[in-house]
Amino acid sequence: MTENFKRQFPRWRDLSPLLKFSIPRLPSREKRLAKALTIWDLRAIAKKRTPRGPFDYTDGAAESEVTLERARRAYMDLEFRPNILHNVENLSLETNVLGESFAMPVGIAPTGFTRMMHSEGEKAVAKAAHKFGIPFSLSTLGTTTIEDVVATVPKGVNWFQLYMWKDRDASMELVQRAQTCGVKNLILTVDVPVSGARLRDTRNGLTVPPSLNIKTIVNAIPKPEWWFNFLTTPAISFATMKNWNGTVAELLDFMFDPTMTFEDLAWIRKQWDGTLTIKGIQTVEDAKKAANAGADAIILSNHGGRQLDRAPIPLHLLVDIKKELKKELEIHIDTGILHGGDILAAIALGADFTYIGRAYLYGLMAGGQEGVERALTILQTEMIRGMKLLGVNSIQELEPKHVRLLPTNTGLGTLPGVK
Repeated sequence: MTENFKRQFPRWRDLSPLLKFSIPRLPSREKRLAKALTIWDLRAIAKKRTPRGPFDYTDGAAESEVTLERARRAYMDLEFRPNILHNVENLSLETNVLGESFAMPVGIAPTGFTRMMHSEGEKAVAKAAHKFGIPFSLSTLGTTTIEDVVATVPKGVNWFQLYMWKDRDASMELVQRAQTCGVKNLILTVDVPVSGARLRDTRNGLTVPPSLNIKTIVNAIPKPEWWFNFLTTPAISFATMKNWNGTVAELLDFMFDPTMTFEDLAWIRKQWDGTLTIKGIQTVEDAKKAANAGADAIILSNHGGRQLDRAPIPLHLLVDIKKELKKELEIHIDTGILHGGDILAAIALGADFTYIGRAYLYGLMAGGQEGVERALTILQTEMIRGMKLLGVNSIQELEPKHVRLLPTNTGLGTLPGVK
């Protein structure tokens, strides 16, 4: 066989530039997070470092978990349609919602029990949100008070999410506390007349704080940092109520008010001196009712798949609701957003704003505040790259023409990270 090159012995001067050795370093949070290139990478790190109960609470959904999988599938089953040969040197992710300007079209969704995922909890998340110029939403079921969050990030945009309890006076006391702290946006969650059947939590016997028993101790052995933090920091407790002795599912059923109606929504509108966002809208009809009741914004949400199994998928609802409501109120969206491209697609199809829950919680479990910042950096990088490839310079340039929803393909196999 004829060789079309000349062989020679390797010479040191040729090899030396290729030999780049680094001094081995002990494992560190910085090094660990630097390896995460996607939200799925953060999820894998989080699973290794967090006990099963808190991780499954974050990762899981109701019953068959098909609602969560379908929400993720909706973002996978779309096609971007780029415009080429556009000057995209100067690009902006800035957006304006509810009378305020934010650096990116994404906010931190309200999630409960955050210090259970990592001891740094809500304060760390609020700091990360402020650093990236986006709003942080504190849940009624948070493990830090609204007063402490605002004191931690006094110049941040801090919103408050309300579950209407059976004890209406206690609920409105929380609203008043938020108002006193300077909160301008109240997020009222309306899809919880009863807790969804979150089977992972039931099987794990999840409590807040997590219970110490043989099962949890065995599970803790490979996760020493979480347990060291748990045992050496103030006890995990609900910031808005005394500790609950039962499981999380029992708590939610005890608290939530199944008698709430649109009349109550209108009543809350009169009580609240600020913008009102209604979270949990899942039909065109209810979106119209929320607008008539005085909402400034709605969040298309099925609670991250954690309430009604086989619930409507927010991304599928978006186009119809945008067509019906037009400019009557702002349309926000959550559930299933784990990539910067998901955010761009939602905005292109008509959403004014998006929220992340699991995406930032995976980062929090993976590495505290720095982990949340890593999650936001990943999403920010994906959005910037995606916009340049689409040929747009700003969020406002994204239009339905940039996205095409493909026919649902059920033969693609299981999505990453979804059981």
